[in-house]
Amino acid sequence: MIRRITMDKNIRERLDEFIRKKGLRQTAQRDEIIEVIFASDEHFTPDELFDRLRLAGSKASRATVYRTLGLLDEANLIHEIDLGDGQKNYDPNFVDRPTHNHLVCVDCGKVVEFEDSHLDLLNDCVTRRLGYRPLRQSLRIEANCEKLRTSGGCPDLIQARLKSKRLPNQKK
Repeated sequence: MIRRITMDKNIRERLDEFIRKKGLRQTAQRDEIIEVIFASDEHFTPDELFDRLRLAGSKASRATVYRTLGLLDEANLIHEIDLGDGQKNYDPNFVDRPTHNHLVCVDCGKVVEFEDSHLDLLNDCVTRRLGYRPLRQSLRIEANCEKLRTSGGCPDLIQARLKSKRLPNQKK
């Protein structure tokens, strides 16, 4: 389920400060991209973002989308993540939750974010024992769909196929 969110004022302030330090200027197309990214907490690929922008009436080019994604990643406002589907995916949820993890269903493609204090503690112990200090963690667990196994069907799989989404265990 996609949770609609309003862009946090803190995100805008951090980005504006970052852009100033880089000597860049504010642009309407970059603002449109940022608004669309932070309008939900859903993970996305650059192509999915480009499609969302087109639906919103934006004229931003693919090149502008890619440059803006790189800028947001560099500013630590989004993170590139590997969801096992062979594509670049971006996660806008690291501002509020810098240490969260992902469970990816290899059958239906559903992505579930989770946090676990035990994993945080383990991460801290392992990195310190090896002489490092943890900055961030990212864990991806791939799993099979329990709904599909027990009932023979999964509404998430049906939705993924209707949207022509590439599933993690499928190769194009």
